[in-house]
Amino acid sequence: MHQYSDAKAVVRALAPDEPVILNRPHAAARAARFFTEKFPGTSMYAVKANPSPDLIQILWDNGVTHYDVASIGEVRLVRGLLPDATLCFMHPVKTPRAIKEAYFDHGVKTYSLDTVEELEKIVAATTDEHGNAASDLNLLVRLRVSSEHSQLSLASKFGVDLADAAPLLQATRQHCDALGVCFHVGSQAMTPFAYVQALERVRAAIAEAAVTVDIVDVGGGFPSVYPDLEPPALEDFFVMIHRHFEALPISYSAELWAEPGRALCAEYSSIIVRVEKRRDNELYINDGSYGALFDAAHVDWRFPVRALEDDLIKPLTEFAFYGPTCDDADYMKGPFMLPEDIQAGDYIEIGMLGAYGAAMKTDFNGFGAVEAAIVEDEPMASLYRGDRPDPRASDNVVSLR
Repeated sequence: MHQYSDAKAVVRALAPDEPVILNRPHAAARAARFFTEKFPGTSMYAVKANPSPDLIQILWDNGVTHYDVASIGEVRLVRGLLPDATLCFMHPVKTPRAIKEAYFDHGVKTYSLDTVEELEKIVAATTDEHGNAASDLNLLVRLRVSSEHSQLSLASKFGVDLADAAPLLQATRQHCDALGVCFHVGSQAMTPFAYVQALERVRAAIAEAAVTVDIVDVGGGFPSVYPDLEPPALEDFFVMIHRHFEALPISYSAELWAEPGRALCAEYSSIIVRVEKRRDNELYINDGSYGALFDAAHVDWRFPVRALEDDLIKPLTEFAFYGPTCDDADYMKGPFMLPEDIQAGDYIEIGMLGAYGAAMKTDFNGFGAVEAAIVEDEPMASLYRGDRPDPRASDNVVSLR
């Protein structure tokens, strides 16, 4: 993979017809070090956010030793790359064959569940041919919590209701070496209170079940920075999570886990696209909702953008994008702020696509071919450079002072 100073250098060198993914290894390395040094527990990368082998290796090299895998495909991928990594199968619904392969072939000891049926499936699949049940399982009961403080909800699909949690915790305790509780507050949580609220629900579940809990996994949801989405400092999240974890009725040696995905990889990648046509304030570009811009189309996510032409001098104005396919749904309303005089043939960099963007590309309609390059400049926004104004001055953040 060739290396360039920045996106403009890529355009000058290649004048590309196809989109170009720009990877910033230094940004991913910095994010990994931030979490491993500052989160008061174990940081476990959520592989679904970006399963790039290069990225997974960068995270490992910078201290991330645990990986949240959601399918047997992800188990195989990470185990093949990192023989010594700790893998945790955190999808609450798994096939018996996937559990069996994960446990016996890949050494996966940690599983999540949210029903008695899933518990029974895990126990059966990890019992050996002689009828000996596994004695080294870490089983985490996923609790349903609110996603009201997050931009994307994850509250409806998985998780046992608080009213039903106690019997499931009690049953699970009988089949594991370590019992845990996990939850997910939703993607892009915009306040630490999302975790405070969830941990209070964890407290209630543990108290009612009267069981010894060894692991509390606060899941993902840690945010990144996008236009109009300026979250508090991640240190605020860590302090509040640790404070409320310490107050839980749990084992004195209980472990605190988290599953950052977006926060570890959003800054890793951006993409160069070319404007193929302009119609009023609509730009037809060569990537879209079936490519790296799925979220821009389907959840109206606004990514940062910048024009890469030096001769564009007019003020910024609002644009929408059409992607390259024949589908009307290949549309991203934005608004994306670009120079008023942008035209066909001009190039645009779209930033903060390391999370989910690169992972969700397809080849629909014959589009999807991309080049890739490494660039040395900074991502278009960052939580880790230390140059953001202190957002704790705002009135919508839980104060730590």
